Amino acid sequence: MPIRVFVDQGHNPSGINAGAEAFGYREQDITYMVGIYLANILSNDPRFDVRVSRPTPETVLGTSNATSLRERVYMANSWPADYFISIHVNANPNPAVNGSEVYVYDLDSASADLAEEILTEIVRRTGTKYNGVRENPVLYVLRRTQMPSVLVELGYITNYDDLQILLDDQYQFAYGIYVGLLNYLELPQILF
Repeated sequence: MPIRVFVDQGHNPSGINAGAEAFGYREQDITYMVGIYLANILSNDPRFDVRVSRPTPETVLGTSNATSLRERVYMANSWPADYFISIHVNANPNPAVNGSEVYVYDLDSASADLAEEILTEIVRRTGTKYNGVRENPVLYVLRRTQMPSVLVELGYITNYDDLQILLDDQYQFAYGIYVGLLNYLELPQILF
């Protein structure tokens, strides 16, 4: 039985639950592509089954922020997924703030162990700053999912150097998440 991974590309393409913007780039475009790369990588590994929240760049989930988040959680829980990975890009009013971090509901959990492996691989492959695994029980997608769940903040769209990595290394972010998942599951990499 393949391991079921639900990949949630954070935010909608526009309007309701749209993401951060800076330097003329949008969070939801970056998260969409990284999620598609990750889904393709997982699809090529027979040990996994994968679904994404946004199969097309135009996919809009929900009619409000709340229903957009609820829809993502419902899709993962009803499948049911074994793991939930939500992909986001961070923003800060201070353009100097940079780096990658991963949020979990509880630091004393399987989710935190998975988050640590994912974050380590992302930083190793992309060169972003290691900001650590952080607890945030307020986040709806972490609070309401019924499986180990992580919310990955790839980097800061508001930091020019991070933005260049977010634009140029999207496949490496996806591959880092994949290898982090393999390391957590203690599965060997297979070459394809």
